Amino acid sequence: MSGTPTAVVGAGIIGLSTALTLADRGHSVTVYDPAPARGASHYAGGMLAPASEVVYKQDPLLPLMQASASRYPELIALCRKYSDLPTGYRTEGTLVVARDRADSTFLDDLLSYQHARGVHAQRLTVRQARALEPALSPALSSAVLSSSDHQVQPRLFTRALVDACTNAGVSFIRELVTDVSHLPQEQVVIAAGHGAKDISGWGEGDKNPLQLRPVYGDILHLRAPAHLHPLATRVVRGVVEGRAIYVIPREDATLTVGATSREDGRASAQAQGVYQLLRDAIEILPGIEDCDFVEAGAGARPATPDDLPYLGRVSERVVVSTGYFRHGILLAALAARCAAELVEKQKPCLDLSACDPMRHRRTQ
Repeated sequence: MSGTPTAVVGAGIIGLSTALTLADRGHSVTVYDPAPARGASHYAGGMLAPASEVVYKQDPLLPLMQASASRYPELIALCRKYSDLPTGYRTEGTLVVARDRADSTFLDDLLSYQHARGVHAQRLTVRQARALEPALSPALSSAVLSSSDHQVQPRLFTRALVDACTNAGVSFIRELVTDVSHLPQEQVVIAAGHGAKDISGWGEGDKNPLQLRPVYGDILHLRAPAHLHPLATRVVRGVVEGRAIYVIPREDATLTVGATSREDGRASAQAQGVYQLLRDAIEILPGIEDCDFVEAGAGARPATPDDLPYLGRVSERVVVSTGYFRHGILLAALAARCAAELVEKQKPCLDLSACDPMRHRRTQ
């Protein structure tokens, strides 16, 4: 199927990574999106964290996360093949810390869960953790190091992917697609995030079966003043009174702090969420209090009923790749590879049975 004309609907990190992978494999690719790189990817943290983001009772998700993390260097290299723009890819690892003894129970459970599934993570004393990150609060109770958890800077990375796609010959059409039957390409990949549920024209008489819901997350961007930079050198994740918090340092002295989770339909950052994130971040990195406030935003993560993505072929012409929820940035490498293989009607490199896009089809 070399050179197959293929449409990719959606230009977030999933769609862009897929388009670039297809173009590099010799296909003629057109991306449809009214505002490329402005959806959920624009508000994402960018953690590549298969170790520290393992999800209890969702064992089918772990091999997807691990497989994608292992392929991320290939995706970064592919982007660099076609673009000189920075991606924010960093490999210093992730520290997970607990604020008090009650929060330490969460870390104990996390470490046990990781080790039982062969995920490498290392227990540290607070002194060892502060030797790595001196700005950590001395009042923390415990820490775990996940050296294999890395990061990208999503806004930089998607900008680089758009540039790479353009240089690889991908065409961009700034239009909203609601019916793929009208597209002229031979193959179609639907990677439109939450909007994928509203797209028709799949063929074979099937109604769109995707059950997607938007889960909003407040996220903050700060800037460390010169006398504090770098406030941290690796991602710091924390548990404060049972709430999860993360702080992601960037090379430009900014820090990303996130993220809340709410299903209230409100697309703007909420005051309570901003307050909670700042309060909890200061508990683990007190220097946050002296940082400049740059931006507060909220993105809508596309979630499925079981929080597993929809990734698979649904007709002779259409492949679906959406519903990545909190893990869209991490899973982009695997999603791109598998979608390209599906377009070429090859067997995917990983078992995708748990991701069947038809699994939640309602009985009519």
